[in-house]
Amino acid sequence: MSDSSTAFPPLRVLCFGVGAIGTYLGGSLALAGNRVVFIERPEIASQVRANGLSLQQGDLIRRLPQPEVADSIAAALAGAAAEAPFDVCLLAIKAYDTPAFAESLRPYLGQLPPLLSFQNGVENEPRLAVVLGAENVIAGTVTTAIGRHGAGQIGVERLRGIGISATHPLSPRLIHAANAAGLRATAYPNPAAMKWSKMLTNLLANASSAILDFPPAAIFDHAGLFDLEMRQLHEALAVMHALGIPVTDLPATPVRLLTFVAGLPRWLSRPLLRRALGSGRGTKMPSFHIDLYAGRPQSEVDDLNGAVVRFGQQLGIPTPVNRALTRLLLRLTGGELPLSTFAHQPQKLLDAVEKLKNIEN
Repeated sequence: MSDSSTAFPPLRVLCFGVGAIGTYLGGSLALAGNRVVFIERPEIASQVRANGLSLQQGDLIRRLPQPEVADSIAAALAGAAAEAPFDVCLLAIKAYDTPAFAESLRPYLGQLPPLLSFQNGVENEPRLAVVLGAENVIAGTVTTAIGRHGAGQIGVERLRGIGISATHPLSPRLIHAANAAGLRATAYPNPAAMKWSKMLTNLLANASSAILDFPPAAIFDHAGLFDLEMRQLHEALAVMHALGIPVTDLPATPVRLLTFVAGLPRWLSRPLLRRALGSGRGTKMPSFHIDLYAGRPQSEVDDLNGAVVRFGQQLGIPTPVNRALTRLLLRLTGGELPLSTFAHQPQKLLDAVEKLKNIEN
């Protein structure tokens, strides 16, 4: 019998993008001896070829001086034509880019391997499956906190791990390669539970932080905002319950404990969650805030809070807080409201949520 080191050959990986997650996952796999080809826009691709990739964790900096970077899918596939085909694609783009990205793959159907999606949200895999087929889409999630310092330059801020669906024939090989690369992979037999549980953690102090220009710790410090966070969380949990999707723990992320504590009386749950979540995020601004204040014209709020609303509508479950947060943040993102509208004004946000709730009821 062969040992675990020879059970699987190295992977050939096609990694879409050299953003924070793509650099971390693809770079880690490449440093572990797997063949990784990155795809990035031409201007970024040339920069990464010149500067290489850099992965920092504490005082340790690992460098990939000459990463393989193509500036199109066609170029990547042409380069691989003389060699063995790719085994898997890695995807970690923003959820709002998924529909256009999926359509861009149509000319290459039959040439691409299964795609492993590490995107936030619960609707990406079904959208990708429309084009690729469900058998060619694998769900994944990342709980390790990554900071991006520049193109191809990332820092591991908190090593937790990654989750990979255990339901695909390729899953054992992917999990083996990920663990050999130090990514701390866990197999999940219920990928829907994995993705929805990750979304629960993404919801907390995300939309409200962006709308108010408040760090997460300030959200949990305010009694009214804390109640708002709990209401949006309980709406999402009600939708999960109706769908028959259980909450599951993620790598180094006790989501079941979080939801249990959220169900306790406020006098007990608030100090516990304020300490746990506040220390976990502290003054670091979450993704919605980063995108909004970077001037990006889109927000993943519609793919997270908005997804709760859409599933709630299908199931007849009210989701007024998620609906209000989605609408308000999208209005700020689209320039319909100036960023100063709610900045540092928690009561104004609370009043707006109640007003929208009453109007739509």
